[in-house]
Amino acid sequence: MDLGLKDRVYVVTGGTRGLGNAAARELVADGAKVVVTGRDEERAADAAAALGANAMGMAVDNADPGTPTRLIATAREHFGGFDGILISVGGPPPGRLADNTDEQWTAAFESVFLGAVRLARAAATELGGGGVIGFVLSGSVYEPIPGLTISNGLRPGLAGFAKSLADELGPRGIRTVGLLPGRIDTDRVRELDALSADPEAARAANEAGIPLRRYGTSEEFGRTAAFLLSPAASYLTGIMVPVDGGARHGF
Repeated sequence: MDLGLKDRVYVVTGGTRGLGNAAARELVADGAKVVVTGRDEERAADAAAALGANAMGMAVDNADPGTPTRLIATAREHFGGFDGILISVGGPPPGRLADNTDEQWTAAFESVFLGAVRLARAAATELGGGGVIGFVLSGSVYEPIPGLTISNGLRPGLAGFAKSLADELGPRGIRTVGLLPGRIDTDRVRELDALSADPEAARAANEAGIPLRRYGTSEEFGRTAAFLLSPAASYLTGIMVPVDGGARHGF
């Protein structure tokens, strides 16, 4: 199936590792051009080099108000266009009610929530018909995840924001989509498993609750993201797509 990605230009934040990088790989594999971002300049350069000539890396902080304008301008200057953005950021610190400080909440709000709002707002201004704004969120949009109190507080709000954007931007032909990863086998998920006294037992228990009885691969997530961002998904907007092996049992 031709996704229609050839020569389309996307910005992928958090694209140096994990789920953002997985999405960037699949976009490039199908012919797109990407600007990938991370906080570390060397890591951003290395990630872009691994993706090939149709990628470039930038070291930025999503919490910086100037980041959105810089990213979109760079995409236009380097690749000659801007067709969409996938907003992905590292997960906020784990912890329960008594574990997380005001400073951690504030930092997470600035990068995870307000940073995403600014990126989406800038993209909405610059995109034309056929453009797309994607958010990498979490299964916590529908059900809180034990031990991830900050994420549980912020991700559902971003899902509501994304749904609002779908209504507002739809008449201009701009789509808004959300991805809700479950247990995808990334460094982040392995770190969360490692918080348990017995990480192997924790993983086995998690897998037992997934109908497919395994963690997802980065490639499986990346292919889903690439499809949702592509013209092949041109009639999909305002949706939240679980990529979780069936772990969410509700409709």
